[in-house]
Amino acid sequence: MISEHISKKEATFSATAMRTGIDNTPGEYELQNMELIAEKVFEPLRKHVNGPIKINSFYRSKELNQAIGGSSKSQHCQGRAIDLDDTYGYMSNADMYKYIKDNLDYDQMIWEFGTDKNPDWVHVSYVDADSNRKRCLKAYKEDGKTKYMII
Repeated sequence: MISEHISKKEATFSATAMRTGIDNTPGEYELQNMELIAEKVFEPLRKHVNGPIKINSFYRSKELNQAIGGSSKSQHCQGRAIDLDDTYGYMSNADMYKYIKDNLDYDQMIWEFGTDKNPDWVHVSYVDADSNRKRCLKAYKEDGKTKYMII
């Protein structure tokens, strides 16, 4: 287990990795980072939400990240980022975003697409208490490319 509510299987699951045979097994360094973000962000958020939260993406090997077209600097590859979704309906993505922003320490949070009222999902990363930037971005598409603005 990565934490009380995140299994290693859930944290490393990828349909793309399964379909293409990509190994998505984190090393010890990545596992330590995964445990830290789970402790500092996911578990406190889950306690506040008082129900399950869908994890769209957590750890991604460099090969998997490249296969899905992720950023070459993605914190997912270090086990430092997690994408969360309100699939189970306990709290909206916008409310989870606001709760993290107002109550938890984080490095970067991205309002991923969606509308001005609710993102499609929330990306959040955590490095450590001394290095976290508390940077908030909004992802949007322009001419078919993903761009980011500071919010």
